[in-house]
Amino acid sequence: MVRCRPAIATTNIMTLFDTPEQQAEQRIQELRELIRKYDYAYYVDAHPLVGDREYDALFKELQDLEREHPFLVTTDSPTQRVGGEPLKEFRQITHAIPMLSLGNTYSREEVTDFDRRVKEGLEGADFKYVTELKYDGVAISLAYRNGVLETGATRGDGFTGDDITHNIKTISSIPLKVRDVVVEGVPLLNFEVRGEAFMLNDDFVRLNQEREEAGEKTYANPRNLTAGTLKQLDAREVAKRPLQMVCYYLFTTEVKLTHHSKNIDLLKQLGFPVGNATRVCSGVDEVFEFINEYENQREQLPFMIDGIVLKVDALRQQDELGFVARSPRWAIAYKYEAQKALTRLNDITLQVGRTGVATPVAELQPVFLAGSTISRATLHNADYIAELDLRIGDMVVIEKGGEVIPKVSGVDINQRAPEAQQWRFPHTCPCHLQTPLHRPEGEANYYCDSAACPWQIRRRIEHFASRKAMDIEGLGEKVVDLLVTKGYINTVADVYYLHEHRDELRGLEGWGEKSVQKLLDGVEASKQQPFSRVLFALGVRFVGEGAAKLLAKNFGSFDALQNATLEQLTSVNEIGKRIAQSVIDFCNDEQELLTVARMKQAGVQFEQEIVALQSNEFAGMTFVLTGELQSMTRTQAGEMIEQRGGKVSSSVSKKTTYVVAGESAGSKLTKAQELGVSILTEEQFLPMIGL
Repeated sequence: MVRCRPAIATTNIMTLFDTPEQQAEQRIQELRELIRKYDYAYYVDAHPLVGDREYDALFKELQDLEREHPFLVTTDSPTQRVGGEPLKEFRQITHAIPMLSLGNTYSREEVTDFDRRVKEGLEGADFKYVTELKYDGVAISLAYRNGVLETGATRGDGFTGDDITHNIKTISSIPLKVRDVVVEGVPLLNFEVRGEAFMLNDDFVRLNQEREEAGEKTYANPRNLTAGTLKQLDAREVAKRPLQMVCYYLFTTEVKLTHHSKNIDLLKQLGFPVGNATRVCSGVDEVFEFINEYENQREQLPFMIDGIVLKVDALRQQDELGFVARSPRWAIAYKYEAQKALTRLNDITLQVGRTGVATPVAELQPVFLAGSTISRATLHNADYIAELDLRIGDMVVIEKGGEVIPKVSGVDINQRAPEAQQWRFPHTCPCHLQTPLHRPEGEANYYCDSAACPWQIRRRIEHFASRKAMDIEGLGEKVVDLLVTKGYINTVADVYYLHEHRDELRGLEGWGEKSVQKLLDGVEASKQQPFSRVLFALGVRFVGEGAAKLLAKNFGSFDALQNATLEQLTSVNEIGKRIAQSVIDFCNDEQELLTVARMKQAGVQFEQEIVALQSNEFAGMTFVLTGELQSMTRTQAGEMIEQRGGKVSSSVSKKTTYVVAGESAGSKLTKAQELGVSILTEEQFLPMIGL
């Protein structure tokens, strides 16, 4: 989305006479207000006011100022969305008002019957409905105190849920501090908001593609991925997944609320994202119009819905109707039928990814479903095929209901030919090399281990050149396919020797001097990418973008990684045994080492740039940070320790020099006391870093 107006910083002439600290404080407040304003325009109004570059510059300026003046950092600052160590477990939150579930209907007759019951319950009084899209996500409750986010919780059993505040803060569309809203002369500061966390279809597809390329199991649907993400104990992992939220409920005792539709307007004014399809309906006929409209449109929406929600608008009338069991009498959900089609399974083929995973794919008789023609669908692995008992020639059910990616969900046994045979996984890779496939013990996938497999070569080079890796302009999928087919590149290292084929490249159809030079310039520019990106680009199995950054930071060079032991690798927080063993296997593979050597010779960066230390006063010291610090985040404290030559560890041992204990310090503080490790309060720690 393009932002359209440049950021404007305002400076009061009085700041010319303020102290540097006062000027910094004023600028920090200005930046926070600007960023909140632009967040509101982007996430709530869907009309960005600034471009990404201008926004990022403002955000970085705020980060830098808060780093220089950590005593000015507050929990509602836009910079404080992610931080801290993983939780050990979720604590429970009791909902002030139970989060009850809605009754479901699956037919127009049931909606008509619901309308009849509402009329009887209101004894013929006039009323209106509000219709909303039923997002296929996870119900969330947010509590605000003095206008600042205090807690976020899941529905749980309706009465108590998990405290996921640390995860909620990573969702950019949720305000950490709300906008100023006054209702009948009363500021709205203390209230509860409820809504649905969800994921956009495009983001879900992208994440699944990344996992499939890495040889990892893909997610079933956006809702399951959202639910699993919110249950992560480490907010840093949650922040890597682009969750969204739509809000539809507001409760407060500070002011008199009258209508659900007006509450939606209040939520938007406060800065919350709300659904754009909310509509007030005068009767059940208008409700059916809404149902019909979105049944036809739902496959074009950028997110998944599984129906619509129907509510009585007036809150007084909601109270009058009351509840039955654990559902309100004044609201109901109408569920759309899952979108399915029946078609023939013509064949099962294999598709090989960059890590060698051979994924079975259903080759289907083309069928139109949910707005698109489907001719192929993933079958995941051999176990999935066996579970469905699929056979070539079967009439199979294709479903797209709660899924973004079409899947084969069943088979019509009655239409099966008597001679149909069970399908067995091939023993060799479908590439021309016919390399044997194998299935590691404990895994569901089969692998082709040949580094010369042309399918793997294409996928590896595509990944290597991708935006988050080496970001080589001009080296897209079609160009990679052409260059591999012509034999100009067979490994990622060959990319850096393409200049040797300049004349041949200029002779290719559709290529000229400009297109060749553009490609070579992109290759040359990629040599300046930092080591963390190079490591990610190499495609080491299980080493994603985050793991690559951690390994680069902690080991500094490929040579150090090559000499690292399993114990040294797993001592890095978030690097488990599976990733560590994969790194070791990669660093002992002769072909991979030859590729790295050729890349080094070409000038690619295989060492992490070392940040200059402010001092060396903490050299040889190991710090552990625990609890909540008031003057800064633990991440900021860790950076200050490292800038002074110290090391920050996530676990306490006899080798720990100091444990810095903030508020609500837990098991690490206890262990430090048991081991006799020196414990610092925040007040004792601050003078050590010059504050």
